[in-house]
Amino acid sequence: MPKHGPGGRGGMEKAKDFKGTIKRIFKYMGTYKISLFFVFIFSIGSAIFSIVGPKILGRATTEIFNGLVGKVMGTTAGINFEKIAGILLTLLGLYLISMIFSYIQGFIMTGVGQKITYTLREQISNKFHKLPLKYYESQTTGEILSRVTNDVDTVSQTLDQVTTQFLSQVTMMVGILCMMLSINVFMTLASLVIIPIALFFIMFVVGRSQKYFARQQEYLGVLNGQIEENYAGHEIVNVFNGKSRAFEKFSKTNDELYDSAWKSQFLSGMMHPIMTFIGNLGYVLVSILGGYLVIKNRIEVGDILSFTQYVRNFTSPIAQIAQAMNMVQMLAASAERVFEFLDAEEEVPDKKEAAKTDALIGNIDFENVEFGYDKEKTIIHNFSAKIKQGQKVAIVGPTGAGKTTMVKLLMRFYDVNKGAITIDGVNIKDFKRNDLRDMFGMVLQDTWLYSDTIRENIRYGKLDATDDEVEDVAIMAKIDHFIRTLPQGYDMVVNEESDNISEGQKQLLTIARVILNDPKILILDEATSSVDTRMEILIQKAMDKLMEGRTSFIIAHRLSTIRNADLILVMKDGDIVEQGNHKELLKKNGFYATLYNSQFETVDS
Repeated sequence: MPKHGPGGRGGMEKAKDFKGTIKRIFKYMGTYKISLFFVFIFSIGSAIFSIVGPKILGRATTEIFNGLVGKVMGTTAGINFEKIAGILLTLLGLYLISMIFSYIQGFIMTGVGQKITYTLREQISNKFHKLPLKYYESQTTGEILSRVTNDVDTVSQTLDQVTTQFLSQVTMMVGILCMMLSINVFMTLASLVIIPIALFFIMFVVGRSQKYFARQQEYLGVLNGQIEENYAGHEIVNVFNGKSRAFEKFSKTNDELYDSAWKSQFLSGMMHPIMTFIGNLGYVLVSILGGYLVIKNRIEVGDILSFTQYVRNFTSPIAQIAQAMNMVQMLAASAERVFEFLDAEEEVPDKKEAAKTDALIGNIDFENVEFGYDKEKTIIHNFSAKIKQGQKVAIVGPTGAGKTTMVKLLMRFYDVNKGAITIDGVNIKDFKRNDLRDMFGMVLQDTWLYSDTIRENIRYGKLDATDDEVEDVAIMAKIDHFIRTLPQGYDMVVNEESDNISEGQKQLLTIARVILNDPKILILDEATSSVDTRMEILIQKAMDKLMEGRTSFIIAHRLSTIRNADLILVMKDGDIVEQGNHKELLKKNGFYATLYNSQFETVDS
């Protein structure tokens, strides 16, 4: 089965570990044993008061029948309406109590279900911050979102229904069976003939529908991934006339989702008509045998009515349990996907006695570093470099040389396979990740703004910063004047998709955010790539002032922007092939000189 979009997977045939998943759900439910105990008690109470109803109604029918016969035979005055009214009022009271008990049961169970969902969402939120970067790079955003939204919602919706249905319907079946036996054993045995038939069809339908419910959830995640990709890249899709390809790919996945959803719902929907047909067979047996027993004076006429009601009510729980079994399949499929996310391999835990970062100044050593995203395919080979505190270090090289990878290793988004990276002689693995990353300020080529005011977006670099501090860094980042020309100024709400702010201006906001953070080490990954030449010069001056006294890494493709770097590391195929300052590297007339001259030749031509 081919993949459907990056990070997508083919359709699952069924839950990989159905029993294990259900057992794990029971562990979550076990936390609420007392609540579940009361759910069980009220379920029994509701069933009891509901079950006795048909038998009492049968007494009313018998009373009417006997009154009519007595009137015709002249042995009685007729129907005793007072007695019938008393019976019916008793019946109404019983049904009212049953309804109240059922409401209480549902109220408690809904609370349990929502608490379990709340716990799952909290665990998912905590898990987000423990997963390594490679997990997010190997999954589409839509696939991840589908697991933590659609699948959790499915667990929430089905868990309450499944538990309530199982408890109430099983209790109902047992109670109805007891009432049927109290009327007549032979009629009960005759009506139970339908159970093996019903069980056969239940197992048949459940066995067929299970895999389709699993596939439905799987393809829903794939479809969400494709929607997210097409929405995020709609401009690129239009520029390259990829609408037809995107639509074809979407349609193919949508067809798969439609096929699995249709089959799962169709098979699930078959249960009710099948059980209705089987129930009708029971009515035929009851009617024939009941008529015979009335003739033999073994039972009353009202007992036939009561028994018929019980047979109807007996087959209904079987059908409801069958429906619940289908929901269990959906529950298991969705819960398993949630648990797969919660069980995903986390980052290596921080050391309990971690080194402190307070006194560090920023001397960084790369010592024979080797790394590959796939351990069998090394892309960084024996990388060594010494960076002194306060140096401005540029990392240059062709695409795929390993420039951004080095930054990811430095911030411990990935751990090296061999060698070590140290800061002031301390291996970065000895720090807590949060402490390590607090030392860095990072400006990426791709900007990120969240839905809030410009002021709060800048303040994200330092949450306790004052308004004056926010405005000061905006001035340093050459964005203050533009902000003040906006209708609401610093209080204007923006987000990543805002059309009234250009990409360059968004980049300036993220630069202001880093300036506010006042980090010990700066990382600029093509930080000025989205601004024009004039703005680039102004930003470069501000960044030069910011970088004074700080160890700084600059990843750049435009080599004109790093002429004043203290050290330039020239990378090619994961190795440092040259290092030195701009003038020294040009004199060598090596790989750097070739890259530098080729850029200006391209501009001149």
